Amino acid sequence: MRRGRIFIFLALILIIGLAVAALVFRQFLGEGTPVAQPQPTTVQIYIAGQNIPQGEPITEDVLATLEIPQDKVVSVMFTINQKDELVGKIAKYPIDQGVVITSTMVSEGELAAGGPSWASNIPDGMTAIAIPTTRLESVAYGVRDGARVNVNACFLFVDVDPSYQSELPNRVSVLTTPANVPPGDMAGVTMGIYPPDSPQPQGRTEVESAFQQGIYVVPSEPQRPRLVCQMLLQNVMVMKLGGFAFEQAPADTGQAQDQQQAQVVQQPDQNPDIITLIVTPQDSITMSYLVYTGAKITMTLRKAADESRVATEAATLQFLLSQYNIPVPAKLPYATQPRTDELISPLLPGDVVTVPPAQ
Repeated sequence: MRRGRIFIFLALILIIGLAVAALVFRQFLGEGTPVAQPQPTTVQIYIAGQNIPQGEPITEDVLATLEIPQDKVVSVMFTINQKDELVGKIAKYPIDQGVVITSTMVSEGELAAGGPSWASNIPDGMTAIAIPTTRLESVAYGVRDGARVNVNACFLFVDVDPSYQSELPNRVSVLTTPANVPPGDMAGVTMGIYPPDSPQPQGRTEVESAFQQGIYVVPSEPQRPRLVCQMLLQNVMVMKLGGFAFEQAPADTGQAQDQQQAQVVQQPDQNPDIITLIVTPQDSITMSYLVYTGAKITMTLRKAADESRVATEAATLQFLLSQYNIPVPAKLPYATQPRTDELISPLLPGDVVTVPPAQ
């Protein structure tokens, strides 16, 4: 009996010992033991300590530092060890306070201080030109900044006299001379012009078929211009629809430099009448010619990722007739009534009619 009690006591002691050993193991050597995590290494990089205008040099006074993890640093940033590589450079763009300064924002060369910030968006070798536009010519104002467009142009051509550069037909009169004047002896002879006050358009002589009688035919109306349309430019970037903002310098009131930057005043364009395109220098000359010769310029909107180019054929009356199989109406011995001299759109009940003001 006594031996049994001793055995039970020994078993209890063994169980308690094992429990204590397991607790100690889990507390100090098991899952509960905290594992020391390596602390990330940080690096100080340069940021703009205040607003830096475009074209201004980078000095120590306009710089501040920001501490970020080592694995977040990229090659375009300037670390605190690269101070000499940053100080003295020129700001290519306006840099706002707190912005991380990168190598793409600064330049070795000199830039015109105070120049417009949007000029930096023009690629090298390109130029920006503004042309007039309307809602119809700008895809119902569906063209926006950064869009890609094609540029179509329509022209009117007329025949001109090569010497006078005036529209044909020329106006002519008949010279009359006195009778019995030998040929070549015109000295002192006064010639008259008929009719004296109204020269007539130059015509041509024809032989009337029925009576074989010579007649002189003159035009019944001025020359009709000939229309042609063609796509001139493809994949052109739109820089701005409407006018740019005006930059106004504030008055000198002794404020801090970062509070004296140019203030941008932009009036929203409800119905923009001008658009700026980014084109090659040669294409800019072409656009200037189109504007000042009165050509009708129309833009078509492209998909942003579409880089394709299409060879197009100019649209003329002859092209339309042949391309779309349009027949020229035959001269028939009958016609519709009433006569149709122009195409007029039908007036629908929901249309808004604009009445011009009385003169």
